[in-house]
Amino acid sequence: MLVLGIDIGTSSSKGVLADPGGKVVATATREHRTSTPRPGWFEHDAAGVWWADFAALAGALARPEVAAVAVSGIGPCVLPATADGVPLRPAILYGVDTRAVREIDAQRKRYGDAAILERCGSPLTSQAAGPKLEWLRGNEPRVWERTRRLFMAHSWIVHQLTGAYVLDHHSASQCTPLYDTRSHRWIAEWAADIAPGLELPELLWSGEVAGHVTAGAAARTGLPAGIPVVAGTIDAWAEAHSVGVREPGDVMLMYGTTMFIVEVLAERTASPYLWGTAGIAPGTYTLAAGMATSGAVTAWLRDLTGAGYEELTREAAAVPAGAEGLVMLPYFAGERTPLFDPDARGTVVGLTLRHGRGHLYRAALEATAYGVRHNLEVMREAGGTQRRLVAVGGGTRGGLWTRIVSDVVGLPQVLHEQTIGASYGDAMLAAEALGVGTQGWNPVAEVIEPDAAAGYDRFYRIYRDLYGATAPLMHALARS
Repeated sequence: MLVLGIDIGTSSSKGVLADPGGKVVATATREHRTSTPRPGWFEHDAAGVWWADFAALAGALARPEVAAVAVSGIGPCVLPATADGVPLRPAILYGVDTRAVREIDAQRKRYGDAAILERCGSPLTSQAAGPKLEWLRGNEPRVWERTRRLFMAHSWIVHQLTGAYVLDHHSASQCTPLYDTRSHRWIAEWAADIAPGLELPELLWSGEVAGHVTAGAAARTGLPAGIPVVAGTIDAWAEAHSVGVREPGDVMLMYGTTMFIVEVLAERTASPYLWGTAGIAPGTYTLAAGMATSGAVTAWLRDLTGAGYEELTREAAAVPAGAEGLVMLPYFAGERTPLFDPDARGTVVGLTLRHGRGHLYRAALEATAYGVRHNLEVMREAGGTQRRLVAVGGGTRGGLWTRIVSDVVGLPQVLHEQTIGASYGDAMLAAEALGVGTQGWNPVAEVIEPDAAAGYDRFYRIYRDLYGATAPLMHALARS
């Protein structure tokens, strides 16, 4: 018996084939492009990207022994489709797509910030699907006239495989303001107001079986006909599942182009500075935070200096904590939580002629760590306990970045052996749907302990003060 997990990402998709003990049998990756037809617009063609990637990966990995499949993907996305699931335009992507600013303002005024937060668990931002649906209705009326169904990347793949029209509770809870995180139901009156005529999908938990691979889908993918297909979820939550972030107090720190943080909660909470969502399993909730950049800044410095990551990391490691008096604000693409400020800008304070590229690189790593600490503090204020921090993602390689983060936040971080990411979490969901236990799948490889003598507290205070001191200037420059 084997299980297959496939994740549809922003710039690439990945698949993993695993055995019942969690051993990786095979992997495959497929890159693709994201369309940006206008500034602030980010789109994917469902057939040309989502299905093409899934079919290619499934074709490369499928075996007769595959007994179940699960899919995750970017989200929340808005793919309008006919009643038969035929896409009517490219999918509008998650928070990076900022086209619905006016609709966000209009919905906030109609329903009220307090009511939205109380019912949905999250403030209304560009991350939400609801305003993008209203944008579609107002700006592309011919498309809207034919729109009957709403899909995300993973739910559309599930529909292609099984014919089922479903969405997992977690993904639905990112469709603010359409889903009530208290009752785990669609908010019928707000949905009718925002998207009249839209048939909302049946709600399932991420690990529930949505349907079975049809004969037609089997012929197109090489998957065995009749095997169960799991409902799946949004990629970051599948990645958290892959490293055992499942119990209340478990926190995932995902080191990538951006930094993403997910904490599992036993009880629902809401904060105007964070995203509060349903969990992927019944009886759980999550708080999520996301920085607009992290690895994006280190990549910028790499390109700017012409030095490789290994060289920059080696030079940064030789610089003492605090980068010899440099503090950076990493808001090179605005900032998401907890500021929700798209007009924030990157800043470096304290430069002298003695500073070199190693100082700047260390300051960038420290800036991400300060941002993580800021978000964790806000999450604690909202009710998080942060019992255990688990680090994942490409940025965990090399050790310096994760060590700086632990020193800044004052907490240890756990690293697991398997770092494939969301597709491995999908394989876990598929195995669990078959009744296979996965607790022993991904053992701990390393624990990074914080250095209490690192002395980051005073630099962190400067970091926090710096935004307030420079925000008016940032905003003026953003408008120039």
